[in-house]
Amino acid sequence: MPGAIGSLAAVDWQRVASFTARNPRQAFLNALLAYFVLRQTGKAVRRVSVYGLKKALALLWRWLAGGVIRHVRRAPGAGAAVQRSIDKAIKDIQESMHIDLPGETKYVEIPAEAMTDDEVLAVLRRRQNEMGVDWKNGRASGAVYHGGEELARLTNEAYGMFCVTNPLHPGVFPGLRRLEAEVVQMVLDLYNGTPECCGTTTSGGTESIIMAVRAHVVWGRKSCGIENPNIVVPITAHAAFDKAAEYFNIGITHVPVNPKTQRVDVAALGRAIDSNTVLIVGSSSTYPHGACDDLAALGALALKHKVGFHIDSCLGSFIMPFLKEAGFPEVVCDFRIPGVTSISCDTHKYGFAPKGTSVVMYANRHLRQCQYFTISTWPGGIYASPTIAGSRCGAVIAACWAAMMRMGRDGYLAECRRIVSCRIKIQRAIEEIPELYIVGEPSSSVVAFSSSWPVSIFGVLDEMHSRGWELNPLQDPAALHVACTRLTVAAADDLIRDLNDAVATVKANPDGYTKGSQAIYGFASAVPDSTIVDEVASGFVDALYAV
Repeated sequence: MPGAIGSLAAVDWQRVASFTARNPRQAFLNALLAYFVLRQTGKAVRRVSVYGLKKALALLWRWLAGGVIRHVRRAPGAGAAVQRSIDKAIKDIQESMHIDLPGETKYVEIPAEAMTDDEVLAVLRRRQNEMGVDWKNGRASGAVYHGGEELARLTNEAYGMFCVTNPLHPGVFPGLRRLEAEVVQMVLDLYNGTPECCGTTTSGGTESIIMAVRAHVVWGRKSCGIENPNIVVPITAHAAFDKAAEYFNIGITHVPVNPKTQRVDVAALGRAIDSNTVLIVGSSSTYPHGACDDLAALGALALKHKVGFHIDSCLGSFIMPFLKEAGFPEVVCDFRIPGVTSISCDTHKYGFAPKGTSVVMYANRHLRQCQYFTISTWPGGIYASPTIAGSRCGAVIAACWAAMMRMGRDGYLAECRRIVSCRIKIQRAIEEIPELYIVGEPSSSVVAFSSSWPVSIFGVLDEMHSRGWELNPLQDPAALHVACTRLTVAAADDLIRDLNDAVATVKANPDGYTKGSQAIYGFASAVPDSTIVDEVASGFVDALYAV
């Protein structure tokens, strides 16, 4: 710095002032250009500091190549050709999803005459049995977090008792208000909340994450005067953080992870924090690989930079808090970690509650209030709601409460022991297959794995699908994962047997898997213009609503 200071001191500021006075317009343009160059240089330096030179250059190339492709798509001929390919991909998705069943009626308008109870139930039973994958026998990775038939009967009865209730009206349903408050307090106790800690229920992990981001954005604006907030997350953090950033139009920086452990690079994350950062994120455990970030180190970073720190334990939920007691290595992922300001936990995963329940927790009530929406000037009266929804379904809250009371700590402990033991069993079996290797260091219920040449991992995915299994594909790096549930425990031996057979089949014919999953994910990773992949993904969502 002495050289730079000396250069500044040597500037003839009188000549600069004289030039500015004679040429104000040119001086303004020069200053604007200098500001732009300094700003872009600062961004480039920061990007290199976070990602490293090699990765930063790769991201730059992808951005430039994507821009070229988007420009080419505007040309009539080339654009039409690309669009035809996109339309074909979307059509293939629709055709695979829409299978007309012989004799099955499509209901596209309300019937002129009411159906009888028996007629309604007959249609529902037929559609209930349209199972693509035999999830009841544990052949689906994650997706269904079933607590057993007896628990299902109890939660269904609780659901029916409260099916018309609405937490928006506590004066009408005071008992429901108590149930919801107790659910939150029980989860806070599970995550070692202090008396100052608090929370709310939400409709699921995505809403819990979105609410946590909103709370920190509002806190940053009110308490710190941050008008252009951003958040910093590992690349393995749940996509709901990206959704929140898009919804709230805030910045988001994705930080790389250690390729061996799949845990976030804490030093890189620290370099990504700036004066506008309101929140950093760690996972316990990550959706892709079941790894747990170094939460204690992230908490220390949050305290150092005076920013919020959210632990996403939606997937870890009722597994992580019981690891030590179940005989596995402990992962501290709760309010005992200094610096933690919020935690999300899905009760509808390993809490075995019906889908549609999660809890977002805060270190204090001030932060929780930053989540709320209130308006006092509406002609309809003073309006206040804790989450995105106004009216909500009270039935899922009652069923969640029933599940937690029926399971008890001893029940959750036993399920943690069985489910994590199942993951370890599958992991060890994968490690014995020479063509496969584990991705990351799993710590909970999820194990991810990839393959070595000549075995295509997406070929393995297709072969497992042909054998009746639904595994989850991953990318960057290309891999698959198994999210073990209560149902997986009884199916583990079958999965291991079929996985060995699938690998052997792909190895015997390595060139036979250029289509199917390989074509989809190979295309997604090779195309620099992500908007093309986004368009195909939007076509998939459209297909969900076609009759």
